[in-house]
Amino acid sequence: MNAVSKDDMLDRDTVKKVIRRSWDLALPYRRTTRAALVLVTFWTATTLAGPVIVKFGIDEGLVKKNGHSLNVAVAAYIATTIAAYFIARLQFIYINRAGEGFLRDLRVRVFDHLQRQGLSFFDREKTGVLVSRMTADIESMGELIQWGLLQFVSAGLMVLMALVLLFILSWELTLLAMVVFPIIVLASIRFQRDSNIAYLAVRERIGNNLSALQEGISGVRVIQAFAREDEQSRRFHETNEALFTSHMDSIKISMWYFGLVEFCGILATASMIGVGGWLVHRGSVSVGVVTAFVLLLGSLFDPVQQLSQLYNTVQSSGAALQKLFGILDTHPEVSEIADAVELPTVGEVVVSAVSFEYVASRPVLNNVTITVGIGERLALVGPTGAGKSTLAKLMSRLYDPSSGTVSFGGIDLRSATLRSLRERVVVVPQEGFLFSGTIRDNLSIARPSATDDEITASLASIGVLDHFLAFPEGLDTEVRERGSRLSAGERQLVALARAALVDPAVLVLDEATSNLDPGTEAEVERALESLMLNRTVIVVAHRLSTVRRADRIAVVDHGALAELGSHAELVALGGKYAALSAAWERNQQGSSATPG
Repeated sequence: MNAVSKDDMLDRDTVKKVIRRSWDLALPYRRTTRAALVLVTFWTATTLAGPVIVKFGIDEGLVKKNGHSLNVAVAAYIATTIAAYFIARLQFIYINRAGEGFLRDLRVRVFDHLQRQGLSFFDREKTGVLVSRMTADIESMGELIQWGLLQFVSAGLMVLMALVLLFILSWELTLLAMVVFPIIVLASIRFQRDSNIAYLAVRERIGNNLSALQEGISGVRVIQAFAREDEQSRRFHETNEALFTSHMDSIKISMWYFGLVEFCGILATASMIGVGGWLVHRGSVSVGVVTAFVLLLGSLFDPVQQLSQLYNTVQSSGAALQKLFGILDTHPEVSEIADAVELPTVGEVVVSAVSFEYVASRPVLNNVTITVGIGERLALVGPTGAGKSTLAKLMSRLYDPSSGTVSFGGIDLRSATLRSLRERVVVVPQEGFLFSGTIRDNLSIARPSATDDEITASLASIGVLDHFLAFPEGLDTEVRERGSRLSAGERQLVALARAALVDPAVLVLDEATSNLDPGTEAEVERALESLMLNRTVIVVAHRLSTVRRADRIAVVDHGALAELGSHAELVALGGKYAALSAAWERNQQGSSATPG
């Protein structure tokens, strides 16, 4: 079992910072929050007014046998109860309106910030963790906002106002009630410490249990293929047993604490009745005062329990907010400078003395210099991990170089507006990603202002319009999540049409036909050839057929530009490319010789 994570345990300074930033973020809801706090105060007052009215009814109505006073007390009690009911409903609405509005804005703000992060951010962060920030962490805060804040404020006010009221009624009985308070305070401190550790253990073991469950379901084919069902069941049993144990530990902690608080309340009530009766006999207090004290003691001890129960919720929500603020504090590494300029419509792509590293002191590219002329086709080749894909991403400013410059038309890409950059340089990835919606929706992502005529023209320009119009619903065909309704080839055709809709000067391709079946490969190849006409093309090549169509070939090896030239020139050179080309040809011949 892994050690309990300490990520959720915040120190006092961090808590102050989180509260201050949350208050700043909640600026649009401060008026609603203040209204909710006023309503909470009124509700607390009406709740505490009940025992005072009962005191009045007993002392003035029953003891003095004054029917009018008794009727007044009954009417006041009914009116106070009704008022408390409606105030409670209103305070719940107000505090949830403010809280849910805060969470809504926080979700949008975090998501918008994530969308603006560079690829290096997503290289570092796990997708599952980011999704957890937007779901589990927000949900954790939702639990606090929906009822926790209301309970937290009302419990604090209840304790404070109840103490003041008790001192007003009888300082002697108040001091008696306070005798058990040091025990409750010390027990609460220990409960908060122990329950927090137990809570973290439960969270950790829930994660382990879910991981075992996910592995067992996702990997069921492998498990059954190697007859590992018993082993997987044993592993799940272990994580499930550990989760059960941690839950039981947390229950034991709650059991002794709430039992102790309840015992202290009973002891204080019994003492109150005994000593109160003696004080009534002496004439120091009235029967109504003793009755009010017994009723008010519940308003003193119950909120203490509630505050202790809320500790873990507050701690969890504070940790969730801290993690979300951590995302908001991450500055996009690929951003637009204040005085950014528009890129020219055409120009050379110049890579000058570029070095790059994903991790400090571990360079992926080192001092690479290359120029791609207007309308030239450049193929980047090399072994896996050589840095060719990274070079292509730098040339399209998906990353910024650690040193050196990448320019288009004589302008450093870091000095250009992101809008003009994405209009001049378009990247077509290896796999065309589609969003839920129609084919038309997925095409308009490239240029939301495009008209229907422009969308159909983009499809026609690469020769695939008839293919999609042949669908029963045409361009209004729903592609479903990740484009699952279309084949891999059709998804890639949509991706190519997106690029055609932008009409860029430079195309950066990560071998757009490498993952296709033979049935669609030829159509994608024709569409790709049409798209590349009269454009500068930079392609990360994995196939000999693609490389041979390039004007020049850049061989990237161990982060350096090893060779540069045409196919014929590099083969004649007899270096790294010649060996790579020979290997490709052998593989191609072997594949064609294999019977179908």
